[in-house]
Amino acid sequence: MRIGLYGGSFDPVHLGHLLVARAALEELSLDRLLFIPAARSPFKPGVAPAPDALRLRMLRLALAGENRMAVDDREIHRGGVSYTVDTVRELRATGPAEAVWFWLIGSDHLRTLTQWKESAALASLVEFVVIPRPGGGASGLPPPYRVHHLRGWTLQVSSSEIRERAARGQSLRHLVPGPVAEVLTAEELYRSQP
Repeated sequence: MRIGLYGGSFDPVHLGHLLVARAALEELSLDRLLFIPAARSPFKPGVAPAPDALRLRMLRLALAGENRMAVDDREIHRGGVSYTVDTVRELRATGPAEAVWFWLIGSDHLRTLTQWKESAALASLVEFVVIPRPGGGASGLPPPYRVHHLRGWTLQVSSSEIRERAARGQSLRHLVPGPVAEVLTAEELYRSQP
């Protein structure tokens, strides 16, 4: 079994995230891909994402009808700062023994990967799948890191751009799934942010 893990704030989830997930499923022949929203990112200290319940709701709406993609909410339930190595250890302890695990990572995060908590241990637990992004980092890492590169379909959109558009009351059409846009509008999420 081949299982992909896609961590992030997903604040909010957008079509770029879904295109990356589809590319990973197809290019790596994944059996399953789990979206894992972080409670708090160690790379964004002092930045609180949208309420957990809303981020989970939007992710579940975005993945409705996807039989090989699901939301794993363990980091949100665990609370505090979310560390990838802790999550991967939990998943491997409860998941299929024969599974091969893949962690999706943006190319812009490659240069800091060796600084992640217990990165060498993490490298023994997962194979990294690099998501191409503008201004991405180095093309590879030395052993013990096992790295694959997605070709995928790059959509140059970011959650921060979407939050800015929502704050200004601009359209989010073609940037987020329709049900996610409805939640953003109904909840007036991000409207109080500059």
